[in-house]
Amino acid sequence: MRRFDMRLPAAVTLAGVDELLTETQNVSARGVFFYLDRPVTEGSRLEVTLTFPPHVTLTDSVRVRFVARVVRVEAPLPVSRIGVAAVIEEYEFLRSNPGPDFLSGMQ
Repeated sequence: MRRFDMRLPAAVTLAGVDELLTETQNVSARGVFFYLDRPVTEGSRLEVTLTFPPHVTLTDSVRVRFVARVVRVEAPLPVSRIGVAAVIEEYEFLRSNPGPDFLSGMQ
């Protein structure tokens, strides 16, 4: 798949507990590459949430959350950043703002 160099803010959740903030380096329809400041192992699953800005979507910003599996881990750089390549297994689009149905249930 073609990769697009995109620096997008991303929140990565490891083992359903630790949320780490990072930035993507490149994104494709089936994968993503980013750096973390802690080790992960190949085969581990993680959840990534990122927002595609209007200049990418050509409309409003779009938030996407996806589950991915780590397929490659690169050795740490001198600043202790570890490169992570992950294949996207499933994804969902998130609403940017709660709609009227959500707000009507709150009193």
